[in-house]
Amino acid sequence: MKAAHLVEPVTGRVLTDQAVVIEGDRIKVVVAAADLARVIPPGASARTIDLGGATLLPGLIDCHTHVTSQPENFYEDLFRRSPIDEAITAHLYARRTLAAGFTTIRNVGSGSYAEVALKRFINQGLFPGPRIYTATKGLGITGGHADINGWSPDVPLRGYAQIVDGVDAIRHAVREQIKYGADLIKITASGGVLSSGDSVHHEQYSEEEIRAAVEEAARLGRKVAAHAHAAKGIVNATRAGVASIEHGSLIDDLGIALMKQKGTYMVPTLYTLDFIIDEGKESGVPQYGIDKAREISRVQRANLKKAYQAGVKFAYGTDAAVFPHGRNARDFGILVDQLGVPPMEAIRMATQYAADLIGISDTAG
Repeated sequence: MKAAHLVEPVTGRVLTDQAVVIEGDRIKVVVAAADLARVIPPGASARTIDLGGATLLPGLIDCHTHVTSQPENFYEDLFRRSPIDEAITAHLYARRTLAAGFTTIRNVGSGSYAEVALKRFINQGLFPGPRIYTATKGLGITGGHADINGWSPDVPLRGYAQIVDGVDAIRHAVREQIKYGADLIKITASGGVLSSGDSVHHEQYSEEEIRAAVEEAARLGRKVAAHAHAAKGIVNATRAGVASIEHGSLIDDLGIALMKQKGTYMVPTLYTLDFIIDEGKESGVPQYGIDKAREISRVQRANLKKAYQAGVKFAYGTDAAVFPHGRNARDFGILVDQLGVPPMEAIRMATQYAADLIGISDTAG
């Protein structure tokens, strides 16, 4: 495959007239187009794809997706869609994600284990889609962001995650999710935007509970990602040893200092607030969700810009599923224009740094 330009994120160079030699399903080598004859043995069967003036770069990585769902109608989705619906439609969202240039995703929570099957089928070549590293169901407290609140106690609603409370229950849930295919664990450390009955300003799991999840996951070779908007939730999760903070909207100076000290990644998910504010009503997002999005949008970007400029590590993530899959690249413009991230650094966040967070730097990024 030949192209006029190729982006090399590790060195930050943009090379000209390059060729990517692919053998089977792996990149074998990247060389100057003029040197192709040197790396392809004489008589070898090879097909050349000339992309002309295009620019190549490594496959992008989105560290925060929910590939089994996306907004259609909030209450219809809540009460009529089942894990069967998720399983049947997820491959469509996976295809859109791949077509948007994202060849790897970290799926940080779903209502079922459907994405474990999706991952298996993609790996077997049955469906086109990105590599998937999945957190399966994720963990949330009773009545918290991952639960479903505000309805009659006689209406059984399963929540958006595995709802567990207390250290022992969390340890068991971590083991259970890994048993059924989790590559990482997602834990809800603070309130959220689209949930009823909780506040983005409040912590949820205690530091002790989060530490139990981190220890149990580490024992089984997994990392933990923590949903956290609230400043105290970010501090609790970082002290407990999570690998990443998802969202981080209300981070304060203590949270910034702790994340720098521990090398914790920030996964910022920026465009998702714009979507909720601008298009959420059309998708049936309740007014409380739009109001919460407006509230934290006033400070989110200033806080994250401060964290970035202070030296907190960032990995690219979007929260695709809150907005339609396929728009995963929208965060790049916000990172550059509003957080002051240089364009090459934004690319590194979605390649080199994202691969480091997931733990796949030897094969991707």
